Amino acid sequence: MIPARYAATRFPAKLMQLLGSKTVIRHTYDNTIATGLFDEVIVVTDSDIIYSEIVQHGGKAMMSIKQHESGSDRIAEAVATMEVDIVVNVQGDEPFVQKEPLEKLLKAFEGESGKTIQVASLMQVLKEQQLINDPNYVKVAVDKNMNALLFSRSVIPYHRDQQITPVYYEHIGVYAFRKQALMNFTGWKMTPLEAAEKIECLRYLENGVTIKMVVTQYMGVEIDTPEDLVRAAKLL
Repeated sequence: MIPARYAATRFPAKLMQLLGSKTVIRHTYDNTIATGLFDEVIVVTDSDIIYSEIVQHGGKAMMSIKQHESGSDRIAEAVATMEVDIVVNVQGDEPFVQKEPLEKLLKAFEGESGKTIQVASLMQVLKEQQLINDPNYVKVAVDKNMNALLFSRSVIPYHRDQQITPVYYEHIGVYAFRKQALMNFTGWKMTPLEAAEKIECLRYLENGVTIKMVVTQYMGVEIDTPEDLVRAAKLL
């Protein structure tokens, strides 16, 4: 499921911006389909413009019925009546979606250890100090088992001891949930850290749900600002 909101706060209509010969949302949709990993790929949107953009090019899209605070809420409404086990949320502003990271994410649910996982997500190592300092790049700190401790737009961990070289991880906005975990999410109110940071997955942590983090070499570009679009064009 690809949640796609038209009126983004930092970069309005970012999903309909041209990146090469296609819009950002079509790159995301087409690349998700191309992985071959999913029984179905659907864009869930509040926008007639985005809906038409997908459907007119042969894709599948659904219109949201209610107003939603987060992409997860939007997806939960769409899958409420579907017979599914695991739902993957690929954000609409991820035009460089690739098979390998998504495959690694899904493998987190396999085997005996995978049976206990309710939510998993992707992260990549950040090395450029400019990006580490940028609040548009959400950082995640993890424990020794690669479970998320905290997500923040601030720099975490804070580099006080200059004798140590910390590893900084960027949270990539791709999640996989068991359906029930997603439905539980929508039943909870927005939590204090989530409201302050505007990072929806904090709602899981604040309600005691573990998020398994999977490291990837993704190195794509999420489109949050006009500057990101310029970087994405160069990468394309």
